Parts: sequence; structure tokens; C-alpha cells
Amino acid sequence: MRVYEAVERMAFYGIASNLIIYLTGKLHQGTVAASNNVTNWVGTIWMTPILGAYVADAHLGHYWTFVIASAIYLLGMLLLTLSVSLPGLRPPHCSDPPNCKKASTIQLAVFYGALYTLAVGIGGTKPNISTIGADQFDDFEPKEKAHKLSFFNWWMFSIYFGTLFAQTILVYIQDNVGWALGYGLPTAGLAVSILIFLAGSPLYRHKAPSGSPFTRMARVIVAALRKFLNKACVETGPTSTPWMLCSVTQVEETKQMLRMIPILMATFVPSTMAAQSGTLFVKQGTTLHRHIGRFEIPPATLTAVETISFLVCIVIYDRYFVEIIKSWTKNPRGITLLQRLGIGLVLHIFVMMIASLIERYRLSVAKNQGIDETGGQVPLSILILLPQYVLMGIADAFILVPKLEFFYDQSPEIMKSLGTSYSMTSIGVGNFISSFLLSMIARITKEHGHHGWILDDLNASHIDYYYAFLALLSFLNLGFFLIMTKFYVYKAEVSNSMEVLRQELKGSSLPSE
Repeated sequence: MRVYEAVERMAFYGIASNLIIYLTGKLHQGTVAASNNVTNWVGTIWMTPILGAYVADAHLGHYWTFVIASAIYLLGMLLLTLSVSLPGLRPPHCSDPPNCKKASTIQLAVFYGALYTLAVGIGGTKPNISTIGADQFDDFEPKEKAHKLSFFNWWMFSIYFGTLFAQTILVYIQDNVGWALGYGLPTAGLAVSILIFLAGSPLYRHKAPSGSPFTRMARVIVAALRKFLNKACVETGPTSTPWMLCSVTQVEETKQMLRMIPILMATFVPSTMAAQSGTLFVKQGTTLHRHIGRFEIPPATLTAVETISFLVCIVIYDRYFVEIIKSWTKNPRGITLLQRLGIGLVLHIFVMMIASLIERYRLSVAKNQGIDETGGQVPLSILILLPQYVLMGIADAFILVPKLEFFYDQSPEIMKSLGTSYSMTSIGVGNFISSFLLSMIARITKEHGHHGWILDDLNASHIDYYYAFLALLSFLNLGFFLIMTKFYVYKAEVSNSMEVLRQELKGSSLPSE
């Protein structure tokens, strides 16, 4: 399964890492429009896991939902490869951006149709493949339970290994050889990864679908409208339909999923910060000197630095930090998942502050060279962007892993896919927030004859101000997170409260589970 995830991520990031370059360079879109199209697509990709989780839990099960969705995913990749390969499906080449011919309606329809077909496929694979992987461990077997503690760290490692290949080899091929080969290789890789997954099918532990978690939650909420949660399991009349009377277990499951929503909301802004790596950070790179000797660095390749710093941080954290700190905290994870997440939120503030300072320096050099209005290349190495990429990777190691593990671990047993989709949803919402903020800031800062912060020519823009705004937003979000975590009750404590609740309701007429 880790092999599948690594190769599948190679396919996804083979598209996502360089998508803004294709939109601006081949489809001739502006900076704001292209950035928003990237984040809207990525946002959709990370929202569709809710649908995938529902289908898996209510109807098909994790395995078959994954198999069908992976076929849809492959179809989207094939269509996308065709759209970048056939001359009739893209505008003619142009070296004068302001006067380039825009893509036609048909060309855009094919391209975005392929992208969003791919998004539907990912929606069915993402919440289910990680759940299938976690389901291979038996929590009642001490040895397997111990291995599960490292599962999510090494799962993320396999993801970023595939990502690293995409951000280096595939991005280079796309920029220097051609987009057809650059998209064709990940398409072939996806096909191979699906075959690898299917080959291991006889060895997997399968769990049958146990009913929609949405339906279970809806029943509790409907029953609680006039009774409120705990009393939803108290029989107050002759009616005992599932929509009028619920079990104690159903009530506790619903309360637990609702209890995690404030934490979920606090993860939206970090996803907005991370979205800058694949959009504005990459566009910054196009304005800088990119040669090291004869080798030209593709702008999107610097995202590989983020990936490398993530991987190094994961290894150090899992192999050294946890071993040292757990002897003091007596926590097998070293620190709690929410503490680890909080460290990541603090790091994101520094990421955006550093990005703002670097951009301010880049703009000052552009102004001194007289190219702040001409769109020329700034005589600075693209390597000046390394600090923001490195720190973003470290921050991601403290956010993505505990976020995924937290929502899986804290979800009721019957709602694991829904819990996993919480993690995916936070990325989706964060990307939509990025689109909203970028459009709003670009529009507002142009009002009343002002120059505007975000223009197609970054040398005439002020994205340093925009990064500073994001740093402030991250700081406010950290405050919200700290307040929410102060009142959060971990599932182990919630489970103990179920017996207390049963005793409180002992004198009432309770439905069986």
C-alpha cells in the first residue's frame, strides 16, 4: 500500500506542482486567475473525500470504493495527458504575454473536465487507502498496536517520497522536454500503482460497510432537537423509530464527531498557508535568476526542498525526538497530537514573516535595477527563496501528520473514514479560503485608483504585504486553536464517560445497540 501511495502521489504532484506554470505559460492566464484556478482545483480534490467516505461506509466498503475511484482517477489522467499533447486542445505558443491568444471554451472544457474528473477519483481513493492501511493493524495485538503508532509517520514519508520525484524529475521534464511526456509518465505510474495494489488484495483485511456515519449522526440530531443529545436516547413516548430514538453509542459517536469540529476549523488557515507553496511561491521563482552553471532550475522544483525538509523532519522526529521525550512525558507519541499541531501553527507564522521579508528584499532590488515596472528578471538567485520552503516543510511535518492521525484516532470506530475525511476537508477548505483571500485582497487594494498588491507583474506588486497579512491571520488562528484545545476532551476520556452516562440513564427505557 505504501508503494501505491508513493506512486499515486507522484502522479498527483506531477500535475499540481507545476500547474500554475502551465496555466500562465500555456493557457495564458493572469497571476490571480491562475492561482485561484489551482487552489480551487486543489480545494475540490480535498473536499471530495467526504463523498468517498460516505460511499465506503454506507454502501461499497473501503476496498471497492477505492478500486472504482482509482479507475476514475486513471481516466482523468488519460484525458489530461491528451489535452496537453494535442495541439488543437491548447492555444498557440506565444512569447508576448499581454497579447497572447486565450484558450477557447472547448480547450478549457477539455482541460478542466480532465482535472475535475481526476478530482472525483482522488475523492474516492484518499480517505479509503489510508483507512485500509490502518485497518491492517489489530489494536488488540500489542505488537501490531505498537507498529501502528509509526504507521502514519511512515505513510506520510511514502507520500512525500513520491512527491519528491514529481517535484524534481517530472517538473524538469515538463519544463525542458515537454508537457506530453511530463504528464504521460505519471499517468503510466498511476496505472502501475493500481496494479500493485490489486496484486496484494488477497492479503488485505477487509471490513464490511457498516452504514453511513452521516445517517447515524443525522438520526441523533433529529432525535435530539426536542431532547438534546444525551436525552436523545431516552424514550419519551411510544415511538421508537431510529429517527426518534437512538442508542447511547450513537449519541456518543455523534458528540465525538461534533467535538472535533472546532479543531477542524483551526486547521483551515494552516492549509491556506501551505497553498502558497504551489502558487505565489512558484511565481516568485519565475522572476529570479534560475541558472546554476548550465543547469536551469524549474521554479516548481524548489517545492522539492520543502518535501526534503519534511522528510528529514519526520525521520528525526520519529526516530530521535519521540524516543527522548517520551521518557519524560510517559506518552508513547512523545507529545500529544494537539501539542505537535500547535508547534506547526507557530512555525507557519514564521514562514509567512520570512516570506514577506524575502519578497520585500526582492522588490527593493527590482526597484533599484529599474525593472519594477518592466517585468524583467531580478538579478537575484532563486535560492533566496530556500528559507521559506525549508521552514514550510518543517511546519508541515508538525501539522499534516498529527492532523491525519488525530482525526483518525479520535473518530469512533464506525466512523474512521469520515474522520480521515476531516483531515482532507481541512486542506480543501484552506485552498478555497486562499482563493477567496487572493481575489478579495487583489480587488480591494486596487480600489480608488490604488496600484494593487497582486498584479500579473510581480515586480510591480506587493505580495510582501499579502504575506504579512497571512502571518497576522496565522497568529489569530493560533489563538483560536489554543482556546479550542483547552476545552477538548480526548476520546479515551469520552469512552469512560459512556459508562457514567449509562448509569445516569439506568432508570430510563433505553434502546438496545
